[in-house]
Amino acid sequence: MQCDPLSPREVEALTTVLQKLRRELDTQATLIEPATKPVPLDQQSVGRLSRMDAIAQQQMDNARAHLGAERLRAVIVALSRVESGDYGYCRHCDEPIGYARLAAKPETCFCLACQQKQETY
Repeated sequence: MQCDPLSPREVEALTTVLQKLRRELDTQATLIEPATKPVPLDQQSVGRLSRMDAIAQQQMDNARAHLGAERLRAVIVALSRVESGDYGYCRHCDEPIGYARLAAKPETCFCLACQQKQETY
């Protein structure tokens, strides 16, 4: 599916979204960081099952932190592509990425066709 290149107004709107997203992800990383610390081995004050629950929660928090960090990296890359003038073009085929796709996921760097090809391999 052929898409039109982004207009300057669309790039500006998406840049604002990316900047807001970066601030939110930075804040999330700061807030979740204490929850990713190792669970202390103190069975005198916390029972074994409570500690197991705390470890399970810590693992979920670690996964959430990892996903947030990956998305933050993608947002930073997208912002650098805005600065270089490459934003809105697929990194694989160099075709324009549709505005609707970027509005849904502004940090994406692949058109829908190339993204689908990558996911099938």
